[in-house]
Amino acid sequence: MTDPIDRRFNRVAGGYAAHRPGCPPELAAVVASACERRICAWEPGCGSGQATAVLAPHFASMVASDPAEAAIDRAPEIDGVRYEVGDASSVTLADASVDLIASGQAAHWFDMAAFAAEARRVGRVACIVALWCYDRPRVDNAVDAQIDHLYHDVLEGCWDVGRRHIDARYADLQFPFAEFPLEVPDYSARWTAAEMLGYLRTWSAGDAYRQSGRGDAVDVIEGPLLEVWGPGARPVRWPVGIRAGRVHG
Repeated sequence: MTDPIDRRFNRVAGGYAAHRPGCPPELAAVVASACERRICAWEPGCGSGQATAVLAPHFASMVASDPAEAAIDRAPEIDGVRYEVGDASSVTLADASVDLIASGQAAHWFDMAAFAAEARRVGRVACIVALWCYDRPRVDNAVDAQIDHLYHDVLEGCWDVGRRHIDARYADLQFPFAEFPLEVPDYSARWTAAEMLGYLRTWSAGDAYRQSGRGDAVDVIEGPLLEVWGPGARPVRWPVGIRAGRVHG
């Protein structure tokens, strides 16, 4: 995958907005509760606002940024939230103005040194940074086997190098902040097979597969997945990994 990140995610922005799971409100509440103040938050890598919608109610104001303009265009209008196009290395916030810097399913794309420098610039003395990711969806052994076949076999060689951090649930992510433990719930939903297939088609490696001229990778598993899924909606869980710390130690 050699495309600039904004070009990649502009292509898949519609799918992200339609098919990505929402961030659990309970997760946002736990992250917000770690903050001494809740005046302003910054969410780099906000995508189309799945986490923005549940973080914003905890803060008087919020800036949510993303390098993909098409993703920002699909984010919901929320009182107190200002969106801007840009990556995690720069944001139009004043020095020492932010109480929380939070990002879901995006930090593996960050230039961590540049992000950390910007976090220290905009963060207040007690500012918290929280970076989390969600792993492959889990349903049951039969469905999981089809998802894992897509992930490991069909899309082999298509994943960006940063995907290894999600495989490790961010345990190996560079994290240059004063870390403390934080327990948060997994993502969850009740989905039909069609909803799951829509989600699988948002994977960045699937975009790389399409760009290589090989078509839709999810087509390879669609029939077998539908067969083992059965009718109706089923519970889905995405295991979450999180790193939390104080920006200024």
